Amino acid sequence: MKTVLLVFQVIFSLGLIATVLLQSGKSAGLSGSIAGGAETLFGKKKGLDTLLARISAVLAFGFLALTLTLSLI
Repeated sequence: MKTVLLVFQVIFSLGLIATVLLQSGKSAGLSGSIAGGAETLFGKKKGLDTLLARISAVLAFGFLALTLTLSLI
């Protein structure tokens, strides 16, 4: 039982890392002003960002639940 939960925790953690790295960051500084101009001209893909944010929230909740469960075992 504990081994199965550990395997799921590793899967959740790798999925969480991947979704966080795939999300676009907040632009700042000079490069952000250049990219910001391009985003207003061509538009920004917000659908993918919201989907990745929801997936990362679900994975974070699952990781937290698995961690708490493993600490009780």
